Amino acid sequence: MEVSKLENIWFPYTQMKTMTTPIQIEKGEGVYLYTNDGDKLIDTVSSWWCAIHGYNNIEINNAIKDQIDKMSHIMLGGLVHQPVMELSKKLSAILPGDLNHCFFSDSGSVGVEVALKMAVQYFNNSGEKRTKFISFIDSYHGDTWKAMEVGDDPDYHKAFKGDDIPANFYVEPDNIDELEDILKKHSAEIAGFIVEPILQGAGGFKIHSREYLKNARKLCDRYGVLFIFDEVATGFGRTGDLFVASEDLIPDIIVLGKALTGGYLGHAVTVATDEIYDKFYSDSPEDAFMHGPTFMGNPLACAAGLKSIEIFQREDYLSKIKKIESTLMKLKEIDHPLIKEVRVIGGCGCIEVTDNKILKGFKEYCFSKGIWNRTFLNFAYIMPPYIISSDELNYVVETFKTWFEQEQKDVL
Repeated sequence: MEVSKLENIWFPYTQMKTMTTPIQIEKGEGVYLYTNDGDKLIDTVSSWWCAIHGYNNIEINNAIKDQIDKMSHIMLGGLVHQPVMELSKKLSAILPGDLNHCFFSDSGSVGVEVALKMAVQYFNNSGEKRTKFISFIDSYHGDTWKAMEVGDDPDYHKAFKGDDIPANFYVEPDNIDELEDILKKHSAEIAGFIVEPILQGAGGFKIHSREYLKNARKLCDRYGVLFIFDEVATGFGRTGDLFVASEDLIPDIIVLGKALTGGYLGHAVTVATDEIYDKFYSDSPEDAFMHGPTFMGNPLACAAGLKSIEIFQREDYLSKIKKIESTLMKLKEIDHPLIKEVRVIGGCGCIEVTDNKILKGFKEYCFSKGIWNRTFLNFAYIMPPYIISSDELNYVVETFKTWFEQEQKDVL
C-alpha cells in the first residue's frame, strides 16, 4: 500500500511526509495480529499496553454484544444504567482504602485532566488558590492541555513549551530530599504531586522504589498537598500487582485507563477518596465539579471493563504476570556495549541503549521473524498481553537477543 492512499488519516507521533507505510491489520486472535498480506505477528506491545487479554476474547466479545442489544450509549447526565453502577462498585471494591468515587471519561489523558482539575477545585472549594503541581523528570501524563502542563517530555510537547505552559515543579524519582525541599518552599501554591507510580512509561520505563512513594505520601500529608497516582499504564497488573496503590499506599486520586476495558474501547476513570469527594458535596452549585465527557460511563465500555476484571481475577493473572516477569529477566543476559541498562518489572521489559543507531531496522527485523514491536527513542521494550504463552515469550526474548548479539554485534 502506498502512503499516499492514506493521506486522509493523520497518524500519531509521526511526520506524515516521511512516514513509512503502516502495516494493515485484518484481524487479531489471542496474542497474534494478522495482516492483509497473510502475515502472522506476535503483538509484543499490547496495542500501546492496553490489550491485556490479547484479541478477540470470546467472553468480552459476548459481554459487548449482549449490551449493544440493550443500548450502546446513554448520557450520564440525569440518567444512569446498570453497567456503570456495577463497574463503579467493582472498582471501589478492588481499590484500596476509601477510593470510592468514580468519575468516568473517554481516555487516559482526559482522566488525568480530570484529576488535575479536581485537585485545583478541591482547594478552591476550601478557600485556597493552588494551581501548580509537582511531577517527575521525564514524566508523561497525556497530550491534552492540562496533562501537558505536568509532563516533562519535550519529544511529545516541545511545540507548546514556553510562556503558555505554567511553570510547575519537576523532581527526580527516589530523591525524597528534593521533593521535601520544594514542598517546604512552595506547598502553599501546589495542589498536587502526580506520579506514574513505580514505573514511568513513555518517559523511558524508569523504575523507582515503593519506599520513595511511601515517604512521598507522608510528605504530601505533612504539607497538605494531594497525592495523585496516574495508573493509566501501570494499573491492572503491569508492575506485578493489581495496582501500585495498596492499603499501605493510598493516593488521594487515582487515574485508570488502557487496560480498564481490556483494550476493547477507549475509557478511563478518575477515582477520588471520600475526603476529596466531600469538598464538592454541598448545597452550593458552585462547589460542583463542572466536567462531563459525552461518552463517560459508556455502557459498552463498562460491560467490557466488568468482564475484563472478572477474567483477570478468575484466571489469576497476577500469577501469569510473575511468569512473564521471570521470562523477561532473560533480557538481562543480552550482551552488547551499546546497551545502557535492561529494566524488568512485572509485565514490562525494557532495553535502553546509549545510541539508537543500534535500533535502526529493528522493527523490520522483528516483522521478518513474525513479531510486531515498536521502539521509540533509545528504548526497545516488551509489554505483552498477559495470555502470552511461555514458548511465545521465550521466542520473542530470543529474537531480541539475536538482534543485539548477532545482527548488531559490530555496531559501535
